[in-house]
Amino acid sequence: MFGIWGIFSSVVFYLTLAVGIGGLLGNALVLWHLGFHIKKGPFAVYVLHLAAADFLFLGCQLAFSAVRAALGSEHSLHFPVTFVAFSVGLWLLAAFSTERCLSDLFPTCYWGCRPRHTSGVVCGLSWALAPPAVLLTADACGLLRESTRPLACLRYHVASVTGLLALACAACAAGLVLLVWVACCSPRQRPRFFGAVLGSGLLLLVCGLPCLLCWTLRPYLPSFVLSAFFPLAALLACIHCSARPLIYFMVGRQPGGREPLRAVLRRSLGEGTQLGASGVSLPMGRV
Repeated sequence: MFGIWGIFSSVVFYLTLAVGIGGLLGNALVLWHLGFHIKKGPFAVYVLHLAAADFLFLGCQLAFSAVRAALGSEHSLHFPVTFVAFSVGLWLLAAFSTERCLSDLFPTCYWGCRPRHTSGVVCGLSWALAPPAVLLTADACGLLRESTRPLACLRYHVASVTGLLALACAACAAGLVLLVWVACCSPRQRPRFFGAVLGSGLLLLVCGLPCLLCWTLRPYLPSFVLSAFFPLAALLACIHCSARPLIYFMVGRQPGGREPLRAVLRRSLGEGTQLGASGVSLPMGRV
C-alpha cells in the first residue's frame, strides 16, 4: 500500500512540475505580447494582470516544489503563499467574466456608462485586497506561525471563504449566462471572446474549485487527509493556470496559414471594435 502511495505521490509531483513549467512559458508569452506588442484595451488589461497572477502562482508552486525535492517535505508556507496568487487570479477572473458578460448583454448602455479607468482600478484593488484577506486568515489559523487564535481564525476564515466562493460563483455564472444568451437569445454573431470566457469558467469549475475547497477545509482536516488531498489540488490548480493561454490561442487562431501570436491573441480578446445593439461601433481602446 505504501509503495503504491509513493508511486502516486511521485507521479503527481512530476506532473505538477511539467504542467507548471509549460504554464510559465505560456503565461510568459501572454505577458510579453500584451505588455509590449498589443495596444491594451479594457479587457486586455484584465488578461495581462490575470496572466501575471497565474505566472506568480506557477512560479511559487515550482519554487516550493524545488524546496520539497531538496528537503524531502513540504514547507509550511507553501499553501498560504501560493494561495495568495490563486486568490488574486480568482478576483481578476470574476471581474473579467462579469464585465465581458455585461458588455455583450447591454453593449450600448454598458459602454456609455463605464468609467474610463475601470479595468485598471479593479485590477489594482484585486492586487491590494486579496493578499491581506488570505494572509490575515493564514496568520490567525496558524499557517504562518505556530500560535493559533481560534476565534479570530473562525471569523477571518468564514469571511475569506464567503468572499472567494462569491467570486467563483460570479465567474461561473457569467460564463453560464453568456452561454445561454449567445446560444438562445442574441441576434448577433457569436463574439470571439465567448470561448475565452466560457473556457475560463469551465476550467475554474473543474480544476480551480479543488484548491478553493482545500483552503475552505484546511483548518478542519486531519493532517494525513490533507497530505493526500493537497498535492492533487495543487496539480489541478496548476492546470487551471496553465491552460488559460492555450484557450486564448485556440479561440483566436484561424484555420489555414500561420499567424503571429500577437494577432491570434488580439483576435481572441475581441479587441478593436465592439458592435452595439444598433450596429454602432463602440471604442475598445480605452482603459
